This record gives sequence, structure tokens and C-alpha cells, in this order.
Amino acid sequence: MMKIERPRSLKELVVDELRSRIIDNKIQLGAALSENALAADLGMSKTPVREALQQLQLEGLVEVLPQRGSFVFRIAAEQVEQISELRTVLELAACRLAINRNHTSLVSQMSVVMEEMQAAYDRDDTVSYHKLDGAFHQVFIELCGNPFLVEAFSQVGFRTQALRSRLSRIADLNSRSVAEHRQMLTYVQRRDIPELQALLAAHIDQTRKSYLRVLEEQEK
Repeated sequence: MMKIERPRSLKELVVDELRSRIIDNKIQLGAALSENALAADLGMSKTPVREALQQLQLEGLVEVLPQRGSFVFRIAAEQVEQISELRTVLELAACRLAINRNHTSLVSQMSVVMEEMQAAYDRDDTVSYHKLDGAFHQVFIELCGNPFLVEAFSQVGFRTQALRSRLSRIADLNSRSVAEHRQMLTYVQRRDIPELQALLAAHIDQTRKSYLRVLEEQEK
């Protein structure tokens, strides 16, 4: 029997819309988020907007400051370092587990994402490219077979996407990114966990260094 999909709630629709705007850099980091203004912009009451902001707070994309209101998250150099450390620990563990537990599905899903990434890169579609970049790494997480690891990664996953999108317009980084992701796929296909983990760690570290440079330039 065919399952009937439940209609999405207004809250879910608002969460997806605001999350996309933050990740795609349509809303700046640190920007104030007015419930009234967002409700008017989206053509709805404040209730689903308020509920959506609460969900985005749980995802780390929104900060609620007492007596001041809601803001898109800001990130300092120390937090970039900490997120990078956590990404390295979780993604290196996830890739090993995914290869050992779900190798066939891992190769299949990563191959599809890789080809879509290449196509987005070739047409200079940076918005699609950075989303697919996140999807590529998420395959490791989703197929690791450990729900607690998946939950732990969710604490930084969306913030990582938001930071990644703010680097995706740097041409030389995108070129390097395509090559590194394709090499990662090759290592996955070979079940070469040591080489994959070494490249993945270097890849995450390069993202860390690049965003720290962006922060330094903003402070000048």
C-alpha cells in the first residue's frame, strides 16, 4: 500500500527557508532576526516563525540573547578551531565505519554526489556546489551505522555548511575542493582507509585555515 505523505507544517517550511538563507549567505552572520519582519516577508503569523527560530537555535544557526532578540550565529576564530577539531574526530571515525559497514551504498551514493558536484563546478554554480559539498561529507555520517555519531555531527553540521558557503566563491579553493573530493571517492572505492583519513583531515584543516583568513580580513 502506498504511503500518504504528511503535509509539511508551516514551522517546517519556515525552518527550511531560513536555514537556506543563512547557509547560502543571503542573511549575514550576526544579522538580527525580527519575528515581525520575517512573518511579514513570508506572509504568515509570528507563531511558526517563532517556532522555526527555536529549531534553528537547536541547530546552532541562531542565537537568542535575553532582552535583545534573535540573531544569526557569529563565529570567532576559537570556535572555527573547535568546530574543525570536532569535524576531524567525527568524520574520520564515520568514514572508517561507513566503509566497513556500508561500503557498497557508500560508493554508490558518493559517486552520484561527486558527479553532481563536478557538474555544478563546471557551470560555476557555487550555491549548488557548496550544498553538494556538504552532502558529500554527510554520506559518511549517514552511513556510519552509529546514530549517536550522527546526532553529535548534527550539532555542527549546519554551521559547517554556512561557513563552507562563505568560502565557495574563492575560485582556487573550489578547484582544489573538486580534486580532493574525487580523490576521496577513489580511496573509498579502494577501501583505503588510512589514505582517505589523511586526505580528509588535511581537507578539513584547509577549510579551517581558509576561514580564519576570512576572519582576519574582516577585522582589518
